[in-house]
Order: sequence, then C-alpha cells, then structure tokens
Amino acid sequence: MNDSLRHHGARALAALALLLVPTLAYAQDAGLDPADSGDTAWLLAATLLGLLLVLPGIGLFYAGRVRTQSMLSVMTQTVAVTALVSLLWIVVGYTLAFGTVSNGWLGSGSAWMLIDLGNVRTDTLVPESAYALFEMVFALAAPALMIGAWVDRARFGWVLGFCALWSLMVYAPIAHWIWGGGWLATRLGTVDYAGGLVVHTSAGVSALIVALLMGRRERFAQAAARNGGLTLLTLVGGAMVWTGSLALAGGSALAAGDDAAMALINTHVAIATAALAWLLLDRLGGTRPGPTGLARGALAGLALIAPVSAYTSPGMAVVLGLVAALVAKGTARLVQVRLQVDDSLGVFAGQGMTGIAGTMLTALVLHPALGGTGYGPGMTLAHQVVGQAVGVVAVAAWSAIATAIAALMVSMALPMRVTRDEEMAGLDATCHGEAMLQQD
Repeated sequence: MNDSLRHHGARALAALALLLVPTLAYAQDAGLDPADSGDTAWLLAATLLGLLLVLPGIGLFYAGRVRTQSMLSVMTQTVAVTALVSLLWIVVGYTLAFGTVSNGWLGSGSAWMLIDLGNVRTDTLVPESAYALFEMVFALAAPALMIGAWVDRARFGWVLGFCALWSLMVYAPIAHWIWGGGWLATRLGTVDYAGGLVVHTSAGVSALIVALLMGRRERFAQAAARNGGLTLLTLVGGAMVWTGSLALAGGSALAAGDDAAMALINTHVAIATAALAWLLLDRLGGTRPGPTGLARGALAGLALIAPVSAYTSPGMAVVLGLVAALVAKGTARLVQVRLQVDDSLGVFAGQGMTGIAGTMLTALVLHPALGGTGYGPGMTLAHQVVGQAVGVVAVAAWSAIATAIAALMVSMALPMRVTRDEEMAGLDATCHGEAMLQQD
C-alpha cells in the first residue's frame, strides 16, 4: 500500500514539474524588479490606446473610401490580419525583431513564445513583457496599412497568407535593423523615433509592389475619381488614427517624461497642419475641401513626423506638416494619374513617400540651429545624412524584393485576386457571404 502511494505521489510530482516548466521559463527574476511603475503604466496605456484606436481606425479610414459592396471586406481583412499577426508576433515575430543581437541582421530565437524575457528591456525602466506588447502594435499597424493597396480585388485567403509571411520576412528584419540593435542603428546611426521608416516606408513600398503585381481594378478610372461609399467612416477612422498615433508617439519614449510630451505635441501639430494644408491644396486645385482630404492629410502628417517627433520643435513640426501634404498629394497624382498604377487608396503616396521624406528630413531637422535636439555621439550632419539615406535604400529595397517573393509564394497556393465577376459584385458577398447592410 505504501509503495503504491509513493508511486502515485512520484507521478504527481513529476506531472507538476512538467507543468511548471513553461512557467519557470517565462518567469522573470522575482528578486530583482527595477521596473518603474509609472513608466510601465504609461507604456501599457499607450499600447491599449493604440490597439483600440489605430487598428480599427485604419479599417474605417479605408472602408469609407471603397464601394459599399466591399466595405465589410476591408474591415474583415483588418481585424483578421490583426488577429493572425498578433499570434505570430508572440510565437516568433518578437524574437526575430528584438531577440538577442547576434549579427545585426535578425534577432536570435531566445525569446520565442516570450519564454525568455528580461526583467526590464535594455536601457529602459519598463518590463520587457510590456515592451513586447507595445511593439506589437506597430507590427500590426504595418500590414493593416497595406490593405488599402488591394481593396476591391484581393482574395481573402491570399491576404491572410501574404500578411503572415510579410510580417516575418519584411517587418521583423527591418524592425531589428533599426529598433532591435541591428546594423542600421549601431553602425550607421539611422534614426527612426516612431516608425516613419520601420512602419510607414516598409508598408508603403510593399503596397506599391503588390499593386503592380495585382494589376488594376476593372473600374479603375471610375474608382480613382470618386471618394467612396460612406465618407463619414473615412473621417471617423482618420480621427481615431490621429488620436491613437499620439499615444504611440508618446509611448515610444518608453518613459513618462519630457520626451513623451514633446513627441505628443509635435505629432499633433504636424497632423493638424497637414490636414489643413491638404484642404488648402484641394481648394487651390479647384476641388472643394472635404472630409476625405482632411483625413488623408492627417495620416500623411503622421507618417512624415514619425521619425523625428521627439527630437524637434513645434515650429518645425508645422513645416513638416506642410511638406507632408505636398509630398503625399503630389505623389498620389503621379502614381495614379500619370503612371496609372492602381494603388487603390494611395498607400505609397500617403505612407511610403511621406515616411521616406520624413526619414531624410530627420538628418536636417535634428540640427540644433533648427530646433532639433542634436546628433548622437560621433555623428555630424553629413554622417546623419548618410545614415538616413542608407536606411531608406535598405528598407525600400528589402521591402520591395521580399514583398514580391512573399506575394508570389502565397499566390502559388492561394489565388491573389478574385475573378472579374466577383470583383464587380463586390467582395462582401463573394468573399464573405454578408453585406454591410442586410436586406430583408
């Protein structure tokens, strides 16, 4: 009897030990907790605001600019991509982007499934778990921004497969190069405070490549001339992204201090300026100022100020906002009117080109004479120009090449676009079997 009890007791202890293995692997050192509770609370709040406002805001911003027969498909793609990339980020995305630096090109696999996190992220006073969650919002925003390039014609299964592969092949390496201690940041001093290069440039360039691969919509000319089926959604979505981006800009300081406040101020000023400048450009061009232009200008201002929002002055933020509207509006006309490329909702113009412009202007804007905070140790204006230029070329080239590879790989198993009849009927019905407004 005693032998039997001992045998069962040993088995129970062994089972308990196995259950504790993942817990112990994930657990941080309970005896050492140098994290600052105020900074941690600020970062978690910024994360939740980003998830609550930016991601659904992007979906609404795009949904209001397509035919009513495809509005639901845009929102469905946005939410589904958010769910899928969230899981991939936890499993392997974070460790590829922010794992232990080895060769400067890709993080090591030490933090897969978030099982080996430090008490605090290096050079911060916030837990690495909170840092991983915050960075996930940027990893989700990038593929969500690309959705605007293929609305009305991309097959749902292909969208999911492509965005999953893109997040690992394109986003994770680029995030490591600049934010994870990789070669661009450490060897060249490339600066990107809140995603102008990592998020907006990569998403914008990738969107252009997909638009070229996918081809134009059947009603390209008519679609380019109209604003959409429900512009109120576009305005509301733009306002949500505006507010959520303030949280992400402030959170990128990783501390509740002056840098966070300055990033909030500059981001808000640049977005407001770009939104109003777009309306003015519409008026000067003979078009009535409206909600779509207001929202498009706001997102352009966000993309251009992102690389330098904590490192400049409010006065310079006004200038950058004006530049954002000019760059985005001019590029949109070039791509869609002159080149006839069906980047459906102007992702390259509004995100990619403005992100590139902001990244290059960062080298100049950092100069103290222009209200900037100055250059890093050993850096001069010339060095910074080189660092920013190499960063733009590397990110744009890798985004283009890897995007083409990922898009074509997925298309071998899942067709890239719907048929002509399905496109004309609208993706809500043909891809999802539902409609924005159900008819009895």
